[in-house]
Amino acid sequence: MIEQRIQQLRQQLQKANYAYYVLDNPIMEDAVYDQLYRELDQLEKENPHLITSDSPTQRVGDKPASQFVSVDHNIPLYSLENAFNLDELKTWKKKWRRYSEQENIESTAYVCELKIDGSALALTYENGLLVRGVTRGDGTTGEDITQNIRTIRSIPLKLNLDNPPPIIEVRGEAFLPIDEFDRINQQREEKGEALFANPRNAAAGTLRQLDPKIVDERRLQFFAYTLHLETGEISSQWDSLNYLKNSGFLVNPHRKLCHSLLEVTDYFQQWETDRKDLPYMTDGVVVKINDYSLQKVLGFTQKFPRWAIALKYPAEEAPTMVKDIIVNVGRTGAVTPMAVMEPVHLAGTTVQKATLHNSDRIKQLDIRVGDTVIIRKAGEIIPEVVRVLEELRPPNTQPYQMPDRCPECDSTLKRPPKEAVTRCINLSCGAILRGSLVHWASRDALDIRGLGEKIVILLINNGLVNSIADLYNLTPEEIANLERMGSKSANNLIEAIEGSKQQPFSRVLYGLGIRYVGSVTASLLVDNFTNIELLSQASFSDLSSVYGVGEEIAQSIIDWFSIEKNCDLIQQLKKVGLQLEVTQSKIATFDPSLTPFAGKAFVITGTLPTLKRNEAKALIMEAGGKVTSSVSKKTDYLLLGENPGSKLAQADKLSITQLNEEEFLKILKSE
Repeated sequence: MIEQRIQQLRQQLQKANYAYYVLDNPIMEDAVYDQLYRELDQLEKENPHLITSDSPTQRVGDKPASQFVSVDHNIPLYSLENAFNLDELKTWKKKWRRYSEQENIESTAYVCELKIDGSALALTYENGLLVRGVTRGDGTTGEDITQNIRTIRSIPLKLNLDNPPPIIEVRGEAFLPIDEFDRINQQREEKGEALFANPRNAAAGTLRQLDPKIVDERRLQFFAYTLHLETGEISSQWDSLNYLKNSGFLVNPHRKLCHSLLEVTDYFQQWETDRKDLPYMTDGVVVKINDYSLQKVLGFTQKFPRWAIALKYPAEEAPTMVKDIIVNVGRTGAVTPMAVMEPVHLAGTTVQKATLHNSDRIKQLDIRVGDTVIIRKAGEIIPEVVRVLEELRPPNTQPYQMPDRCPECDSTLKRPPKEAVTRCINLSCGAILRGSLVHWASRDALDIRGLGEKIVILLINNGLVNSIADLYNLTPEEIANLERMGSKSANNLIEAIEGSKQQPFSRVLYGLGIRYVGSVTASLLVDNFTNIELLSQASFSDLSSVYGVGEEIAQSIIDWFSIEKNCDLIQQLKKVGLQLEVTQSKIATFDPSLTPFAGKAFVITGTLPTLKRNEAKALIMEAGGKVTSSVSKKTDYLLLGENPGSKLAQADKLSITQLNEEEFLKILKSE
């Protein structure tokens, strides 16, 4: 009976994992999943002889690895030859045609796949079970990181096949979504750790963590793209991708079967623009001859397969000169050095500043005022200095030294043990106050329209605010007397500040700026501690037992509430009417299942007239809908803005209902 129940639970949880991580179509509430998972975990602990390697409880190992072992690949991992323009693509075709005996060469089909900027992995399955995962290494030998690979939810522990082959080898790319990259770097910055330069480096560094629990927390994803079977039942790359998808893998939805190089060219040019809307980084297109029999005829050079090529997009790097190095003090007191440069056009924007992260990075680069540097900006990532061209360094330059006193309040700066970041520890520092107010007013916190950094500086310089609570004592007359502020602007700002009192407890908690507590963590805390008193009195074990709240976050919350000044702030906010508890009446009266968008899947494309993409997404989710990144048969609505990408053509092809912003808001208001 127990064994049967364990099997049922495993099947339910595996099905839920597949729906959530691969299909992007959840079939189970998180609370239900957690309850079933806990039941399975408890049953397995009571009956350890029934634990199997494919159980969902076995994704994250309990013990960190002491080291990784080098192993030989079952099948070598070849590199790809690169093409950097369309002429080189045509040259590639001419070269492989010389090796082919195929007569009807013009009918050759190609499979185009986006080249994901991540880390290549080789996975081995025996009788449908994952038994080994290895890094690319040098292509012949890699590191066995099976324990870490098991934490990646889009890699099945057991293939979704009734009669799996005895051995199957799967190749693919582990990558870090951009949102996760930003979240991890934000946490690292708050901890005073060195930031990852880009998602690819972050993915590679994550895979080589000795502790699989850290890997699990970083939420890597995986796209499968190559299949090796001992049997010859699959005859093309396109069939391989479909086989992988049916086996339970996440396969890139933007793949395309092209019947000529002209179609390949169209695909490449389309994604040169559209890739900037993707939730992950891609730096080109991989083009493969579809037919396996032709691939076999063409074979390999010493380095590359002749039947595939990587068509790369232009590198987004540029040289410029460093005019100055300055430091900024953030709301946590972190002192961040910045390079001020001659303006340079990069990735569609003009760049004048680049973060240098901390003193360790400055020392590593040996960057100096007057240096010529190479900067890089990929997608929406903050510009970074890649390297210094020392051969162009002018004479008599001096190494840069970080200041030892705060440029804002002149307090002595400290570098805490085990941290890479230098900090101002004066809680009354004007920069910390300024950063706290800007954060409080930000879109994801209290969303006070009109209260930007310039207004915050005016309020502080005129002695009108010394804390967050002072915002709620401002009068229209005081604001109207500020530089460039009239009575209308003043009234609008007062209305926005007053309106922020209606923001829910989770936003208030995020707005307080407690170290390590981002918007997601704030929501988790509010779900478990429904008012500020319960949260402030929670013990370390109470906090750290919340799923998604680790020991560092728990200790940070306890430390924050131990400061008398912070407790006084809470009392002041309570007096002026901020939401410091979950409003039960709102929970009781709001039922997203009754809204017209309940359960509906949206895709957003183009620039909306008034709403930012995050705002539109929040409105959809509040109405019970969800937002996905790509158009499919499961998409219900396309929210359409100006200059839409390829998603519009795909929606037209599938007859997806299209809404402009005005129509969307009208339906929302008619609920």
